Amino acid sequence: MNQQNQTILSGITPSGRLHLGNYFGAMRQHLEMQHQGDAFYFIANYHSLTSLNDGDMIRQNSLNIALDYLALGLDPDKCTFFLQSDVPQVTELTWILGSLCPVSLMEKGVAYKDKVASGLSPNIGLFTYPILQAADILIYNSDLVPVGADQKQNIEICRDLAGKLNHTYGKELLKLPEPHIVEEVAVVPGIDGRKMSKSYNNAIGIFDEGKALKKRVMSIQTDSAALEDPKDPDSCNVFALIKLFADTRKKEEIATAYQQGGYGYGHAKNELFELIGETFAEAREYRKKMEKETDYIMDVLKEGGRKARERAEKVMEPIRSSAGILTTYRKELV
Repeated sequence: MNQQNQTILSGITPSGRLHLGNYFGAMRQHLEMQHQGDAFYFIANYHSLTSLNDGDMIRQNSLNIALDYLALGLDPDKCTFFLQSDVPQVTELTWILGSLCPVSLMEKGVAYKDKVASGLSPNIGLFTYPILQAADILIYNSDLVPVGADQKQNIEICRDLAGKLNHTYGKELLKLPEPHIVEEVAVVPGIDGRKMSKSYNNAIGIFDEGKALKKRVMSIQTDSAALEDPKDPDSCNVFALIKLFADTRKKEEIATAYQQGGYGYGHAKNELFELIGETFAEAREYRKKMEKETDYIMDVLKEGGRKARERAEKVMEPIRSSAGILTTYRKELV
């Protein structure tokens, strides 16, 4: 299929401030791919309920994510950008898929086990998270799903569920999507060396600046090598982050300095601090100007929701019919 004709689908959960792991693991690909196909990007506010029970926080996080994406260059004229909750067909499809899903398929979920191990409540929403995620993907007949490496299993579950529904009703009602994973930035290290994550409190925010940014960067854990010692850049958390920002010449220059000795981790952290500030400077200023433009942000999300519902209804109607679900009304697609 010509890439321009592909439907690209991805979502991001409003569970907190967006960080560098979100940017390099997903957002940067979203921004690039909005020019490469028919892109649908959504704020997964239903998903956030599995870990947050603060309605005000979820609302504010959702608006902040919309603002972040627009500040970073998401163009609502180039893609469909919307709230998950504005597409009721998603929850309809979730129930039908859940009614066909073996419990054993959910029990295999690595992401569920990892989240429970990290302290999240083992609630049913978290356990069946991959079913809602599958509905998010399948309801738009998505071809390509840009995700982090940790979500690869969930895409496989999505494909299994689509195949199960198609087999059950003897029709190709749902398209089987493919994951799009950028391996070299699939895992972004946090300040403690583990994967950068809000739940680990080891993240550096995309729009951190000044003293707050400096404090986070200077907190990155390193080994005890002395200033004069040669160092291995490939084993250093600071350099792992520098590589995400620096061009080839700069990376080679810093790597050589590591290896020669006389270059301390403080030097590397200062380089990283400057690189982060420069990379997001323009977006940061735009975001500050847009913070009070909530009417514009809501208009973008409203129009995106309308377009998403229109696509979703075309997929959902034949599924309802095949499943024998009668309705006495039609949802207005406005």
